Amino acid sequence: MYVRTFGPPEAPAVLLLHGGGVAGWMWDPLRERLGDGLRLIVPDLPGHGGSSGEPYRSHDRTVRELAGLLARENPDGPAAVVGFSLGAQLAVLLAASRDDLVDRAVVVSAQAVPTPFPALTVGLVGATAGLARRRWFARLQAKELFVPESLMEDYVRTSAGISRRTLTAAVGENIRFTVPAGWAGFPGRALVLAGERERGLMLDSARVLHGALPGSGLAVVGECGHGIPLQRPGWLAERLRAWL
Repeated sequence: MYVRTFGPPEAPAVLLLHGGGVAGWMWDPLRERLGDGLRLIVPDLPGHGGSSGEPYRSHDRTVRELAGLLARENPDGPAAVVGFSLGAQLAVLLAASRDDLVDRAVVVSAQAVPTPFPALTVGLVGATAGLARRRWFARLQAKELFVPESLMEDYVRTSAGISRRTLTAAVGENIRFTVPAGWAGFPGRALVLAGERERGLMLDSARVLHGALPGSGLAVVGECGHGIPLQRPGWLAERLRAWL
């Protein structure tokens, strides 16, 4: 995977995992507000951005690759993982399966209640995948994701580079996701976030993830839809600094 790192090597490590259809650049507004006291590890997930040459295949395969990345980039101790949407599901899986590598997890807008009739949804996504390469359609999608104008060209470029194979695999994994068994036994700290204006399914998912892990925190973020890191990066940076 294509990876960028920021901050001093000796600082506490934080792995930032972006959502589907975007790339590591989505964390730029948050990263600029977090300051210099952390070491940020920011990959482009398979099939996205700088990693678009290798298609997204599955959550399990990606989690194995992320575990290898953490072992290489942070060999001296466990790291915090912050994930959004698709990346939040990966954060849950990493915490659930590799608590030797992860001791804190921030889960932002993760779906954990499966979508009804997933095959129908994936088929529709596959049939319309070509629209993502059209600039007008990409800009419409960007607004739904609260991408600011300053990052619009990054989104348009990323959207054009996502293959049908990546899109259908990532969406299929996302809408079928359920809470993994190991999540209930995660010994570290966890915080689950969702926007108050998200779909009911997403708010239910946040409650399910929180309820499945005793001692985890839960916050519903006011005036936000499915886009907390881009809608309220200042608020999220302040919350993360205090929590981390």
